[in-house]
Amino acid sequence: MKWRAHPADVLPLWVAEMDVLLAQPIADALHEAIADGDTGYPAGTAFAESLIGFASRRWNWDGLDVERVALIPDVMTGAVQVLRLVTDPGDPVIVNSPVYAPFYAFVEHDGRRVVEAPLGQDLRLDLGRLEETFRRARGRGGSGKVAYLISNPHNPTGTVHTVEELTAVAELARRYGVRVVADEIHAPVVLPGARFTPYLSVPGAEDAFSLMSATKAWNLAGIKAALAVAGPAAAGDLRRMPEEVHHGASHLGVIAHTAAFRHGDAWLDALLTGLDANRELLGRLLAEHLPGIGHTRPEGTYLAWLDCRPLGLAPEQGAGETGPAVVTDLAGPAKLFLDRARVALSSGHIFGTGGAGHVRLNLATSQAVLTEAVTRMGRAAGEWGGRP
Repeated sequence: MKWRAHPADVLPLWVAEMDVLLAQPIADALHEAIADGDTGYPAGTAFAESLIGFASRRWNWDGLDVERVALIPDVMTGAVQVLRLVTDPGDPVIVNSPVYAPFYAFVEHDGRRVVEAPLGQDLRLDLGRLEETFRRARGRGGSGKVAYLISNPHNPTGTVHTVEELTAVAELARRYGVRVVADEIHAPVVLPGARFTPYLSVPGAEDAFSLMSATKAWNLAGIKAALAVAGPAAAGDLRRMPEEVHHGASHLGVIAHTAAFRHGDAWLDALLTGLDANRELLGRLLAEHLPGIGHTRPEGTYLAWLDCRPLGLAPEQGAGETGPAVVTDLAGPAKLFLDRARVALSSGHIFGTGGAGHVRLNLATSQAVLTEAVTRMGRAAGEWGGRP
């Protein structure tokens, strides 16, 4: 989809998929399954055990238990299913905008209400605003149930929440009776200078949930599988998840994701080295070709959040549009960069409040493509008179 959604002359830096070859241990596991004709239904706890081992090695997190891990088709389907366990239709689900656009669509299509607690100007959690949002959400009637869907690391900004921030979140959630669901799909993709903290590992998070997958770190979006993990006090809730949900994951997906968590460390380390180099290259390219654009160096993921408002786009060009939308919708700078530079980016307005006038750029590509893309963007910005 990344390379086929647009004409051949467009450089695609939009959807969160990497331009990398499959890790050899994953390819070997899939080839073996095909050779054996092993294409039936998934079974067993190998996937859960592989995540437990990975979490212990990479994050020093030894608090996982197979009995508190459930197979799900993918992270967003899992988010909906977990939110059904802890909220009722019409209940509020709090998110930190700008945030991954499908949070809005999946939550609202399932009959829950999205309530925004925007990030601070520094693109980090605004704990004061979050507390106020928790307090107001609790007082709005309904069933009295409130959930908080947090992106950790945060998409689209690349912010990696610290242990102090997450501990404060857990304390607020406990104080206001809010159930936390952490989308941690980007957890393995944390770059030098930051450290990932699993939400369930912080004090006070015992009744929360985590959603994890090898999808983003090992580029497995087309081979679906994921895991829902419950804190010790949420294990009973997880057992109420309908059995049919567990059958939605691909067996080949389970095989691939298990191989990634068990045998993909060396490949992941090489990937992180390359992403770090691309992160540095992007900073230099923006300084040279688009010096007016605001750019906060991402700590994790392979996504960069660019503030294009200094380019001075006219309101009729879409820069003032806000609110969640379909992920392929374009407005403002993203539309202009596609039309005039032939570079496809994600439009900031789809990520909710605070996103208008921004674009999300996927830097997980070759340095040649990244260089050409930003060069084109700079040239186009100069042509429409936007260079400061």
